[in-house]
Amino acid sequence: MRFLHSADWHLGRVHHGVSLLEDQAHILGEFVRLAADARPDAILLAGDIHDRSVPPAEAVRLLDLVLTELVRGLRIPVVMIAGNHDGPDRLAFGASLLDGAGLTVRGLAEAHPQPLVLHDAHGAVAIHALPYAEPAVVRAVMRGADETAGVSAIDSHHAALGAQLHAARAMQPAGARSVVVAHAFVLGGSESESERPLSVGASGAVGAALFDGFDYVALGHLHRPQQVGEARIQYSGSLLKYSFSEADHVKSVNLVELDAAGACSVERIALSPRRDLRIVEGPLDAILAAAAADPGRDDYILARLTDTGALLDAMGKLRGAYPNALAIERPEMAGGGAGRAAADHRRIRVQDLFASFHQEATGLPLDGDGAAALERIVARLEREERHA
Repeated sequence: MRFLHSADWHLGRVHHGVSLLEDQAHILGEFVRLAADARPDAILLAGDIHDRSVPPAEAVRLLDLVLTELVRGLRIPVVMIAGNHDGPDRLAFGASLLDGAGLTVRGLAEAHPQPLVLHDAHGAVAIHALPYAEPAVVRAVMRGADETAGVSAIDSHHAALGAQLHAARAMQPAGARSVVVAHAFVLGGSESESERPLSVGASGAVGAALFDGFDYVALGHLHRPQQVGEARIQYSGSLLKYSFSEADHVKSVNLVELDAAGACSVERIALSPRRDLRIVEGPLDAILAAAAADPGRDDYILARLTDTGALLDAMGKLRGAYPNALAIERPEMAGGGAGRAAADHRRIRVQDLFASFHQEATGLPLDGDGAAALERIVARLEREERHA
């Protein structure tokens, strides 16, 4: 059986104030053409379909168009789960009706998750779609279904996903091969700056051993295409580069072949974006002079300038050469103040940014009580955002 595995579309993403929706529409057009050529038995979408829990209308329309082309046009079953960026209730709207049309959507954790069972010449394959859920949510679901054994111990992402996988194993048909679709940070994976941390004030990581016994594990959350440990545990990565830390990534889709015994082979098929996202480095005058011969002048550009003196209207000049330049860095001019972020501010925890601001504004470090209160406030706000 063959699958196309993808994840982390982040529809509606805005990068440095620029909407990436047209770029997403372009790359999803490539994805649909790839599906038409490869003719997989199913498509697995492992979460973070949208970039936020309440996506813009244009992003919802784009998703509707793409899923319609895949399911109705190409007659390929699609299995899609919610990630930590998605609003689970919104993503799964109409899921019970869509199941019969070939679109399986799982937004909310379930105590008894029914797998999608497909068949090929070698027998059955059970696809277990396990959406991202916080430990408290999984704990409530299991307790509400009278699955009381060990419920109180579901106090981490590792334990929460372990409980979901335990429930999936209980629903596994005898003799069938097994596939898991999940959204998690598996220990050993390589992170990027554009991924939102799964946990506030604690580890959001899970161990790869949780997936023992499953033939293929289709993961979302980490944006770099990669395997974690064994070849059967795979991140497809995001469809596009969503931060300059991903400038060296080659974005791709996993084409997975599952044989009669459950052994899998994975081929990464690269995709060609409408515009690349790149870093150029050197003195501003040299960058401007080289732009005329650069075939990627329309790319999204971060210019890392090595100039040490004052520059007049550097961004204006840069955009004259690279119309879609997004940002400038000047490492030689970087200050060393206590409030200066050592990395991309979008990657730094809100708590750390506030602590730096507090230090600069008051001259005093944030004390233990203040830090604990801040953790509680941020955790509550993130829960409200996810379930809004």
